[in-house]
Amino acid sequence: MDMTGEERIAAPRDVVWAALNDPDILKQCIPGCQSLEKISPTELTATVKLKIGPVSASFNGEVTLSNINAPESYTIFGEGKGGIAGFAKGGADVTLKEDGGDTILHYEAKAQVGGKIAQLGSRLVDSSAKKLAQQFFADFTAALNGQASA
Repeated sequence: MDMTGEERIAAPRDVVWAALNDPDILKQCIPGCQSLEKISPTELTATVKLKIGPVSASFNGEVTLSNINAPESYTIFGEGKGGIAGFAKGGADVTLKEDGGDTILHYEAKAQVGGKIAQLGSRLVDSSAKKLAQQFFADFTAALNGQASA
């Protein structure tokens, strides 16, 4: 599954970059995130509980950041195991461009799923992934707006 997208965020690029690297903000924004801990500057562990169609699972996984070019871009890769529900793994290249006082966040993501989740069919998995991405960006923008007004 491949996904690309662009989000306009009403905040300067350095603020968006800092938020993308802040486990507390990310935990608030990742749908179903139960825990997110930074192990090193480039490694995090996460527990995420998701429901995709009739399958509900808790995924334990690791997230790695690479190709870091602060505050412009990085590659994020994650892999999670959900027991009998299966696994999910994928990554995204994230680029931040300044546009006046706003930031344009562009991402190109690739993901793979296996196990029961994969049996649900690609249409359901793809539409669920798009909804989760939309929810993340809505929550991320709200968190940044809350920060700006605080």
